Amino acid sequence: MSDHIVLEAKNLKKIYNYHTLNAFEALHSINFQVMDGDFVAIMGPSGSGKSTFINTISTIDVPTEGRVYINGKDVRTMSENDIGRFRYQNLGFIFQDFNLLDTHTMFENIAMPLSLAHVDRQEIAERVQKLAEEMDIAELMNKFPYECSGGQRQRVAICRALINHPHLIMADEPTGNLDSANSAELMNILKNLNESGVTIVMVTHDPLISSYSSRMIYIKDGNIEKDLARGEMSQDEYFQKIVEMNSAESREILHK
Repeated sequence: MSDHIVLEAKNLKKIYNYHTLNAFEALHSINFQVMDGDFVAIMGPSGSGKSTFINTISTIDVPTEGRVYINGKDVRTMSENDIGRFRYQNLGFIFQDFNLLDTHTMFENIAMPLSLAHVDRQEIAERVQKLAEEMDIAELMNKFPYECSGGQRQRVAICRALINHPHLIMADEPTGNLDSANSAELMNILKNLNESGVTIVMVTHDPLISSYSSRMIYIKDGNIEKDLARGEMSQDEYFQKIVEMNSAESREILHK
């Protein structure tokens, strides 16, 4: 991990139904940094603000107040068109429900970010084929998502996230619709990507999935309550720390 800041949130606040009697502050002036090569897991109880947080720092949603910088660029100063272009040039997304288009082949789903960037067709074909072979799904390229298993669809979603060589991957509950075997396979893929230099920010509710990260932040009531770095801990030691932290927070909620 280098000392280069890939993502930074400054005084990030998100208020729903702003200027109404039903206003709800989901994020409370959060400050947060992700360094180049980091693998950050975001955890927290249901309704804690973790999905709002990842959506806001990844340009999917707009904060009510504060700033988000990705590779030093203030995304709030960009137009919608500029943000769209910036998103498919710099970010990769992996979602729980895969977000594949059923009317498009697996090839077309993977190629989507390159098509939006108006990359040459020949280059698109070469890059998709190479990545599909690396992910062992080359034989699926002419199939449609509904013809494939959950594990296969998630591999395609990973290829789509990687096809534009992103600086940063955002993953929101990427194992949520996978069985344990496919979940372990996906996490090993993400771990290997991180070790090769890809920066990852991932929301998960599962301590075991979180233990693949290099750092875990715990969000509660719209604030970052805990920030745990793996450091020199083994994965098992790190996993136990995450379990203990989540259990302590859960007990505190129960006794309120």
